[in-house]
Amino acid sequence: MTFNLSRRKTLLALTASAFMVTSLPSLAADKITLRLSASGSATDQRSVALAEVFGPAVAKFADYKPSYNATLFAQGTELEAIARGNLEMTIASAQELAQYIPEFSIFTAGYVHQDAAHQVAVFNDSLMKDFKKKAEKKLGVKLLSVMYLGRRQVNLRQTKNELTVRTPSDLKGVNLRMPGTDAWQFLGRALGAAPTPLAFSEVYTALQTGAIDGQDNPLPTVVDKKFYEVTKQIVLTSHLVDLNYIAISKKTFDKMSKKEQRIVQKAADDAAELGRQRQLQLESELVAFLEEQGLQVYEPDVAAFRKRVQAEYGKSDLAKTWPKGVLKKINALGK
Repeated sequence: MTFNLSRRKTLLALTASAFMVTSLPSLAADKITLRLSASGSATDQRSVALAEVFGPAVAKFADYKPSYNATLFAQGTELEAIARGNLEMTIASAQELAQYIPEFSIFTAGYVHQDAAHQVAVFNDSLMKDFKKKAEKKLGVKLLSVMYLGRRQVNLRQTKNELTVRTPSDLKGVNLRMPGTDAWQFLGRALGAAPTPLAFSEVYTALQTGAIDGQDNPLPTVVDKKFYEVTKQIVLTSHLVDLNYIAISKKTFDKMSKKEQRIVQKAADDAAELGRQRQLQLESELVAFLEEQGLQVYEPDVAAFRKRVQAEYGKSDLAKTWPKGVLKKINALGK
């Protein structure tokens, strides 16, 4: 009897051990897969921030698997992939969202966002509630956090003695290279300039020869493309404070426990904040670098620019899809 009881205990122990061993792969398989498709490179500040912060933060219950350079899904198709259930995460622009939800075009307009802090305030305000709900309902996409990409500035060939820009009227007749789409050309005119469409690859030579008077881009681009070699001043108009959203499949998010959802949300916010601070630091360092190269860097009457640009948008067809009163609420959250 003792022998049988002993054998029974041994058998139960072995069975339990076998169950535990065979269950381990199952437990691992229960981890949530979070594939992110991004058009940027692995060294892009957005990619780095997510890899350093988001991935490790969710590692206990999710496998974060980013794909870069649009290798998983072509750029511009990621939101559709999430809507179809073929993708879990992406880094989405307001321009991309506006293709499906026209109201998002307000966040692509000049002087809507004033700076990085204003972007966060707007994203976290109740005014974004309807925007977020529409993204969830129409695309099955939950917007977790907002990422700061930088501010576009005016970069001119002339010195301040030849041309000092304080208000939009000072840009009258200035041939300012802007991207060739109608929306970009509209922004150039709203700034007071004479926008000139030109291939990006031709900008350096055009500045060098005087075919154009200036160009607009974030400071990292001015330095990366060495436009500072053929220009004399940077006017810190900050006319477009660009952004991206960290987006996740609503279906995937809803499968998580409340605790996991809180972890994912905090991880996204922390990653966005890290990227934001690094980009702000880079912009600050580049101002000093450009001044060392002999460029004059200064801020014009930004309020005058904002007033004119918003007035131009307000009376254009571009603003017809904007929810009534939202721009006023956005402005109230700024300085």
